[in-house]
Amino acid sequence: MTDVTVTVSPLRRRMIDDMSLRNLSPATQRSYLHAVTKFSRYFGRSPDRLGLEDVRAFQVYLVSQGISWGSLNQIVCALRFFYGVTLDRAEIPERIVYARTPRKLPTILSADEVVRFLEAVPSLKARAALTTAYAAGLRASEAASLKVADIDSDRMVIQVRHGKGAKDRTVMLSTQLLTILRTYWRLAHPQDFLFPGRSPDTPITTTCLHAACRSATKAAGLTKRVSVHTLRHSFATHLLESGVDIRIIQVLLGHNQLSTTARYTHVATTTIATTQSPLDRLNLDVVPPS
Repeated sequence: MTDVTVTVSPLRRRMIDDMSLRNLSPATQRSYLHAVTKFSRYFGRSPDRLGLEDVRAFQVYLVSQGISWGSLNQIVCALRFFYGVTLDRAEIPERIVYARTPRKLPTILSADEVVRFLEAVPSLKARAALTTAYAAGLRASEAASLKVADIDSDRMVIQVRHGKGAKDRTVMLSTQLLTILRTYWRLAHPQDFLFPGRSPDTPITTTCLHAACRSATKAAGLTKRVSVHTLRHSFATHLLESGVDIRIIQVLLGHNQLSTTARYTHVATTTIATTQSPLDRLNLDVVPPS
């Protein structure tokens, strides 16, 4: 049997070590490495031999190829890390500009649409996972990685571990969700992961959850594009519309900045509809005197 050894360059190893020391998530590390590799291959040279003008030319190329603003900014983050941390060239990162991302309002489902959507998910496991995502405002990766032990029915909370930015947080456990999860547990008998994948010791994949969203959207006859994140957006908006303080919603979502949470005020139609117009304070005759 042949022993195959994968050679990792010293530069790549240094970047991996730098990311590990700063506790970047595995997904972020893969994304950064992919971005720097793509940058290097575009010029056919080692990235430590490329400079700011090369970065700018690479960005222009990516824009010409129709790259999304989000993907472009992810590459910017990777290159800023590579130059600023791995190469210790502090003067470069701040000169690598981010793209100004168009501010789009998130897609929100009404309460009736949430019911139609969730009831259209045919798989018991996927339906329970997506219901949990909506009930607790979880990201796809957070819902997928939940463990049975994370459901604390005594305190009526859910422990979300290693969320975005490797942060833990606590969210509420809905009484209706607890009933649903107990029914699911009796039927599926999960042991470690609440929503296991093909193997009981691995979680369901986010790809599986996204596929369930696509099929349920079609089956429910919804014209909106629905993802796991749409359920999270809907969770936040519905809380805001029911009068929950935006700072509590910020904590539940795990947002660092209140401004990130505040965008839900733009789509909370109940809040907007109940805001009094200054016209309501005026005594105005509509019909002009004849």
